[in-house]
Amino acid sequence: MSAKDNAPKFSIKTGSPEKLKSDCIAVGVFEDGRLSATARVLDKATGGRITAILKSGDMDGSASSTLLLRELPGIAAVRVLLVGLGKQGGLAEKDYRDAIASAVKAASNTAARDVILALGEVKVGKRTTDWNLSQAAIVAGDVLYRFDHMKSKPDTRARLGSIGFLADSTAAAGLKQGVAMVRGMALARDLGNMPSNVCTPSYLAGQARQLARSYGFKCKVMDKTACEKLGMGSFLSVAKGSDKPPMFIELRHEGGKKGEQPVVLVGKAITFDAGGISLKPPADMDEMNYDMSGGGAVLGAFRAIGELGLKLNVVGLVPACENLPDAHANKPGDIVTSMSGQTIEILNTDAEGRLILCDALTYAERFKPAAVVDLATLTGACVIALGHHPSALYANDDKLAQALEQAADQAWDRVWRMPLWDEYQEQLKSNLADMANIGGRAGGSITAACFLARFAKRYAWAHLDIAGTAYRGGRDKKGSTGRPVPLLVQYLIDQAGK
Repeated sequence: MSAKDNAPKFSIKTGSPEKLKSDCIAVGVFEDGRLSATARVLDKATGGRITAILKSGDMDGSASSTLLLRELPGIAAVRVLLVGLGKQGGLAEKDYRDAIASAVKAASNTAARDVILALGEVKVGKRTTDWNLSQAAIVAGDVLYRFDHMKSKPDTRARLGSIGFLADSTAAAGLKQGVAMVRGMALARDLGNMPSNVCTPSYLAGQARQLARSYGFKCKVMDKTACEKLGMGSFLSVAKGSDKPPMFIELRHEGGKKGEQPVVLVGKAITFDAGGISLKPPADMDEMNYDMSGGGAVLGAFRAIGELGLKLNVVGLVPACENLPDAHANKPGDIVTSMSGQTIEILNTDAEGRLILCDALTYAERFKPAAVVDLATLTGACVIALGHHPSALYANDDKLAQALEQAADQAWDRVWRMPLWDEYQEQLKSNLADMANIGGRAGGSITAACFLARFAKRYAWAHLDIAGTAYRGGRDKKGSTGRPVPLLVQYLIDQAGK
């Protein structure tokens, strides 16, 4: 888990800002030329140099603009970075996050090895300082994340190794949570970005075992034989076309009271999805190593759980396999029997994520869960419906849905609730089996969720379709985002606090 070694160190800085030694300190400037509280302190220490520079017109304070100043008199920091905050009167969340991103990018483009961000003092809507620092850590972690593991000559440029936040020490809890999310996201991103010839089901199992050793989790990995004994015919049918053995991963964090019902996280982990016999078009198929992003996010969330030591019982389930075409692969028209005993007519082998998740949802029953949340890059239809900003949320329990919506807002890892009406179930009818695995093009993300709902009737359940949010596509931008790790971690923090 090299992501942990590459992540910057985060800390809270206290004291007079003009006396704090650092390679760079970043302060806010508004459009009307007014300075943030810390910027005013620095301006006074320099004898008004910052105000004079602004009056010269070198910076107008527009949102996310930056201006780097060096060796100002009376300032211990080598550099002062002015960051535009736009109009005064309270920033929107997006504007604040953009300002943090601009500050970190600007600082990282210098030779600075550390930076102090004095932007958490700015009022952001109705958010608290804890929220400001947590989000600043997440944004900074995103900007500074690099994946150069597979290059023969990794990037050796100096990178920011330390980020301090000028704030009162009472905000330490918010920063700690944000840093845990950064750590979890880094692991999820590393796993997502690993090519499928490296990140196999066995590799994911190894990562789970390493997490268990590092944080004291319990870990069980079930191979094909164990899954056959459990009757996981649907899951195993997807794996038949690959020579990589399937793995069913179970992680347990027992931080709550003994016997307390756990929260169960279920993550789809198709380490490569060619579509099976229903072969995908070749364009963009190189991105199908990201089809394990749900499972990667579960492992990332467990890393954050370990960092925080949450007093909550949590179970992570990751069914992992490849979906490839060969003589043994599922064929359109095949009928398989799931662990629940329900039979499924496979009309499209590229609708395989639901086939592995349904057995995991049945397996989850044995834990008598307080709630089950599954997450999967499940449907392209979700991307068409919602784009790349929110994940789609489906739930059979309003209380669970509301808790996830609140956590999504707090973590700024947003969701949009979609319908899960019985009328859509009609599209899954099969003349030959209990159900079909697809319901046609209309409402494709919804009918996929309706399929899963048939296996989650015995507990409060929610499904997150993260097809549009877990990774970015395209050669220039391709890469994992680490979502929805912040949402999952915030939800678990909220549950632990009850």
